[in-house]
Amino acid sequence: MTGYSPARQFQQRSGERAPAGSSPAAQKSRPGAPRITALGGGQGLSASLSALRRLTNELTAVVTVADDGGSSGRLRTELGVLPPGDLRKALAALCGDDDWGRTWSEVIQQRFTGDGDLGGHAVGNLLIVALWEKLGDPVEALNWVGRLLNVQGRVLPMSAVPLDIEAEVRGHDPARPHELTAVRGQASVAVTPGTVQSVRLLPEEPPAVPEAVEAVLEADWVVLGPGSWFTSVLPHLLVPELAKALVETRARRLLTLNLAPQPGETEGFSPQRHLDVIADHAPDLAVDAVLVDERAVTGGAFGLADLAGLEKAAERMGAALVLGRVARADGTPRHDPELLAAAYDRIFRTHGRIGPWR
Repeated sequence: MTGYSPARQFQQRSGERAPAGSSPAAQKSRPGAPRITALGGGQGLSASLSALRRLTNELTAVVTVADDGGSSGRLRTELGVLPPGDLRKALAALCGDDDWGRTWSEVIQQRFTGDGDLGGHAVGNLLIVALWEKLGDPVEALNWVGRLLNVQGRVLPMSAVPLDIEAEVRGHDPARPHELTAVRGQASVAVTPGTVQSVRLLPEEPPAVPEAVEAVLEADWVVLGPGSWFTSVLPHLLVPELAKALVETRARRLLTLNLAPQPGETEGFSPQRHLDVIADHAPDLAVDAVLVDERAVTGGAFGLADLAGLEKAAERMGAALVLGRVARADGTPRHDPELLAAAYDRIFRTHGRIGPWR
C-alpha cells in the first residue's frame, strides 16, 4: 500500500535515514520509540497490534483469557490451562516481517483437519500449551514462543488463571423480552440473543499477571479496543489490579471503537452506547482520546450516528473524539493496518505525551 507511512514520517521528522536493506524491525528499533501497551483479545487486538508494530517495537499485548470455545475451550477443559487461542493470535500479529516470521505466523495459525483428536486444534495452541506444561510459568513460556517467532514486542495474559464471563442479558428468551437471564461463557455471550446489560468475571476479582500490571504502569500510551466489546475489551477492566493500574498510570489512554455492532453481543448498539458501557463498568477510568471511523458513524455500519451525543459521551470520560478513516476499502468491517497506524500516530503526536519518548 502506498501513501502515508508512519515509520517514514518518524524518519523524516528526526532526520534519520534507515540503512539500505535494513529490515522493518531494525528501522523500528531506533531510540525514542513510544512504549505502548495494547489490551484486548481475538481479531480486534490482532488488528491493533498489526498497526502499532508499525510505530514501535516497545509494544506489549495484554490478552484476555476467558475463551471457552473451539480448540481453546477443549484444551482448558481437558488440561486445566489458560485458553491459548487469543494469545496465539497476538503472537501471530507480532511475528517478524521476514521469511522466518511470516512462515511461523502461518504455521501457528494452521489448524489440523479431520475428525480425530487433533481435528480443529491450531498448531500454535498446542505449542503454547506444551511450553506451559514444560516450564510451569505461562509468562516465561510465552516469552519462549515469542523468541522462536521473532515477535516484535511481548505478549502477556491478563491473568494467570482461566476465567469465565457471565453476562446479564435482557430478552434472552424472545417470549420474555423484559426478563433478565444469566448467560455464562465467552462463546455463548458472543452470540447470545437479547441485549447484554452487563458482564462479570468468574472467579470474581481474579489476580492479574504482575508483568501485565507493570506494562500498563510503565507505558506512554495504553490502547484499549477494538474487539468484542463485552468479551474482549471489558474483561480487562474487571480485573482489580489491572483496573487500578489503568486508573493510576501516567500513560495516556486511547479507546478504539469497533467498525460495526457485533451480531449478538452488541447488536443494535450505537457508538455512544459502546462508550456508556465502558463508563458503567469502570466509572473511575479516564480516557484521553476515542478513535472512531468516520464512515462507520456517518451512514455506515452504525447508520447516521448522533455525533454530538457521541462527542459528549467521550467528554464525560475526559476524552477527545477523533474521527478518521481506518477501515479497509473493501467495505468489510475490518481495520486497515496502515490507516489505523497512521491514525494512532497522529493521536500520539497531537494529544499529549508524558515526557519525551525514550
